[in-house]
Amino acid sequence: MIQSAVKKFAREQVAPLVSTMDENAKMEKSVIQGLFQQGFMAVDIDAKYGGTGASFFSLILVVEELAKVDASVALICDIQNTVVNGLVRKHGTEEQKATYLSQLATAKVGSFCLSEAGAGSDSFALKTRAEKKGGHYVLNGSKMWISGAREAELFLVMANADPGAGYRGITCFVVDRDTEGFHVGKPENKLGIRASSTCPLTLEDVKVPEANVLGQVGHGYKYAIGSLNEGRIGIAAQMLGLAQGCFDYTVPYIKERMQFGKRLFDFQGLQHQVAQVATQLEAARLLTYNAARLVEAGKPFIKEAAMAKYYASEVAGLTTSRCIDWMGGVGYTRNCPVEKYFRDAKIGTIYEGASNIQLNTIGKHLDAAY
Repeated sequence: MIQSAVKKFAREQVAPLVSTMDENAKMEKSVIQGLFQQGFMAVDIDAKYGGTGASFFSLILVVEELAKVDASVALICDIQNTVVNGLVRKHGTEEQKATYLSQLATAKVGSFCLSEAGAGSDSFALKTRAEKKGGHYVLNGSKMWISGAREAELFLVMANADPGAGYRGITCFVVDRDTEGFHVGKPENKLGIRASSTCPLTLEDVKVPEANVLGQVGHGYKYAIGSLNEGRIGIAAQMLGLAQGCFDYTVPYIKERMQFGKRLFDFQGLQHQVAQVATQLEAARLLTYNAARLVEAGKPFIKEAAMAKYYASEVAGLTTSRCIDWMGGVGYTRNCPVEKYFRDAKIGTIYEGASNIQLNTIGKHLDAAY
């Protein structure tokens, strides 16, 4: 079972490196290599391209299990599968699939490049331009907050090929890292998920062959919306796994820690808090699994994905904060992994659609339903 394989990999190959990767703000190459070797970077890519050929739900389980040990490792796996691989798989030509899916399945990290300094939640306000010149496009602009950019070799860059058409000019381009004029900036020094790089990009007269347009010109905005909707389920799984990992580490401690002659767990006030968190974790899991099942069934899932991402992110923040409270002073120290879980959790309410954006989406769907 894929879950068992992920648990074994996370325990044996990731766990010993978590603290070092967090401290150095850099993911070890051995971890990335291991993700490829285990097939975790190509969970739902067809076997003919070198992928595992498993289901979307299986992918969600992989992300959840990895996040129990390290949210940064879970993130690089999530983005590779739900966003990068998904875009190529759904919108690429057969030639592009044969070329890029094979690379993404076996060796190359991919990166999704949408956000800019003035285009965060309002992502369609992006300013990066793509000018058609003969058989190629020339891209100019800059990107910010690009996850996995330091490790990536293939970039899916959103740029506007027809500014006069507004967001309907946005087009997706496949750009190789070593393309002239394409520059990856210095990684941000972040609060959490530190082993996962987040970098700015600069594009200066970057020439991209017309054959590297992914899908149709002007349809990039549709592709971005679709990939992010599925990606939010992946982030929900990441936040769920992170929170569960923190909870699983903390509860045994409070069952052994003695104060006033009895275990901390025996105090009813604390026991009620533990019960509340356990219930919230289970609710987040059911929301996340339900959204994943809807995707697999080909049914509408946008509202459910937003609910899962919103709630799992909230629960991750609450769970990790509670765990520090329960562990007391030791939980506040860098020697204790609970402190890292707490830092890693904060990003959940921000990226792939901030919590308020998720609430907007949920509200619009409820408005339409009643």
